[in-house]
Amino acid sequence: MLTRRGFLKGGGLALFGIGLLGGIPAFIAEAAAREKVTRLYKKGKVLVCIFQRGAMDGLMAVTPFADPYLQAARPTLFMTPAKGGSAAPLIDLDGRFGLHPAFQAFEPVFRDKRLAIVHGIGSPNNTRSHFDAQDYMESGTPFDKATPSGWLNRAVGLLGHDALTPFSAVSLSSAMPRSLYGDNPAVAISNLQDFAIQMKGNPLGANMAAKSFEDLYDQTAPGLLKQTGQESFEAVKMLQKTDIRNYKPAGNAQYPNSALGSALKQIAQLIKMDVGLEIAFTECSGWDTHFGQGTTAGVFARSATDLADSVMAFWTDLDTYQDDVTLMTMTEFGRTVHQNGTGGTDHGRGSCNFILGHDTSGGLVHGELKPLAQENLEDGRDLPVSTDFRAVFSEVADRHLRIAGERVLFPGWNGNPIGVMRQA
Repeated sequence: MLTRRGFLKGGGLALFGIGLLGGIPAFIAEAAAREKVTRLYKKGKVLVCIFQRGAMDGLMAVTPFADPYLQAARPTLFMTPAKGGSAAPLIDLDGRFGLHPAFQAFEPVFRDKRLAIVHGIGSPNNTRSHFDAQDYMESGTPFDKATPSGWLNRAVGLLGHDALTPFSAVSLSSAMPRSLYGDNPAVAISNLQDFAIQMKGNPLGANMAAKSFEDLYDQTAPGLLKQTGQESFEAVKMLQKTDIRNYKPAGNAQYPNSALGSALKQIAQLIKMDVGLEIAFTECSGWDTHFGQGTTAGVFARSATDLADSVMAFWTDLDTYQDDVTLMTMTEFGRTVHQNGTGGTDHGRGSCNFILGHDTSGGLVHGELKPLAQENLEDGRDLPVSTDFRAVFSEVADRHLRIAGERVLFPGWNGNPIGVMRQA
């Protein structure tokens, strides 16, 4: 049985919310009931979210290198901006914080005040379970496991117009992420090329009488809003006709040959096609660094290089679309202040995130970090969460997408923004 949160899977495709089974597309029927047509495919603002699954070590990503307590806690993992050694040093951002050299691609946009960093960000729920922490962050309700929708799906409903396009909210992933669960339209696509081929080859099943989306549209009940439905079909046809495989990024952007690089490349294509994309999601893994974390080489450095290079290729590729896009990273929690006995770090609390865009309060490390003396640590071992993730997520959504209504976007949240976005 297909529900509005159900999946149609096959060839890397997962659809829900747009209701393409059951004869009448649900989004067309709902539009007919409202008897109005809204703007669908005009170029607008886009929020891109990347979930760093596994819990990134924020203290290694953006290191408070002047803190003697951190140096003592990490005898083999601690890094400094001092030059002259055999390994690449930290990139000194402000005399206090140093960016890991694997994130060096971020330095120009930080200096240009396009990249903001929030340190000490995390959830008020102190769980150290990956599954629970990710679920709480994606639902946006850190103390309620029963929340049926995700915060990004609720954002779709608060965009100020009827999100009828099939591509309003897209996840470049093999399955629908928790953050896009809900009643508003969303689609998960693992590969745009496969998606277009499936659409062209009638993915609705051999038993469906319709031979094309236009046939399906023509068979719908009288009185439906034909204009709205036809616009949706035009978006699908546009995707079918696009030479996705031979796409040439702008500015000679070089995407890494990785899952994240591929996902961001496809998100850039969707943005440039003007098919109505407003919220995009993707994810990367490799951040659960219990052992072999390394400094300039190792698990952490490989994941950091992929993230930074993928994001900056995406940013370069956007070219004239940069004004309309904000990109934000997130991770479920951070790592312990002290390294463990296997050259890694264990599940902790506070971490950091990156926000890239022309309307960010960039060139700054936001948030509060006290000296990492044991008496200042949570449970005597972790960087405390000084910034609730909802303060940042709601501010980014409000200032960039012009979404008002934090109480709907994040039920139970009554905090304040931290100034990570510039005032309009």
